[in-house]
Amino acid sequence: MEKQLKLFFEFLENEKKLSANTLQSYKRDIRQYKEYLESKRINYNKATEKTMKEYIEYLQEKGKKASTISRCIASIRSFYQYEVKNKKVKKDPTENIQSPKIEKKAPSTLTFKEVSLLLDQPKDVDLKGIRDKAMLEFAYATGMRVTEIISLDIDDVNLEEGFVTCRTGKKQRNIPLGKMSLKALSDYIEKSRSILIKDENVKALFVNINGKRLTRQGFWKIIKYYKEQAHITKDITPHILRHSFATHLLQNGADLKAIQLMLGHSDISSTQVYMQFQDEGIKNIYKKAHPRA
Repeated sequence: MEKQLKLFFEFLENEKKLSANTLQSYKRDIRQYKEYLESKRINYNKATEKTMKEYIEYLQEKGKKASTISRCIASIRSFYQYEVKNKKVKKDPTENIQSPKIEKKAPSTLTFKEVSLLLDQPKDVDLKGIRDKAMLEFAYATGMRVTEIISLDIDDVNLEEGFVTCRTGKKQRNIPLGKMSLKALSDYIEKSRSILIKDENVKALFVNINGKRLTRQGFWKIIKYYKEQAHITKDITPHILRHSFATHLLQNGADLKAIQLMLGHSDISSTQVYMQFQDEGIKNIYKKAHPRA
């Protein structure tokens, strides 16, 4: 099995062009499955539908969440489909396996007031403050994932036309930038990035104080620092800024399909989770606008 796993992971990395984080998830899920099979002395190409059901029960007994189990099944299914295609396995044992139902919870979001408070924290008086102001404004203006933001190059931003091009694998999408984000970004590129960068070959849009591409951990620390400065008690992560971006757009009348495109969701059902916030927005509009409300 080890040889086949190596080939499969190379296929995901080189052909499917999966991100490092997604690839690690696949590896973790499938290696955990491999350990289970070895403990039961089952050869992976002899696994059946019964084997899969027993494995799901095993994960449930270990207290794994439905979302985790669902992801594990998806990873294992991808591996078996690859093996069937390459004629290493006759039948995919996950073929008739249903993933556990995942209850879609409302994502945590910030109010518009809380977002404003957070974005007002960085003071553009030094190189770091100018960069941080641009980053926070950019994260809220685009709703991009943290991995997408730190992967951006300077050429991905079109300041003249006012949009950023986000590339994920073979897919790409253009996301508009608002006036405040554009101003903060222009200031950063002109007054901060140009000084922080020591090597002209560095293409990264957002860099650390050493002039190197900013990391995920670096981005998280920056948000945490300004959350504390703003005395906001809610947990704030880059993903919560993404949720807030989508929620505020929807509450202010944006089209769900447009939000789906900006978020980069391949399936609109992922975007529909924000609809419950629209209901609250409609109630507020009704209260303000209706003469008998």
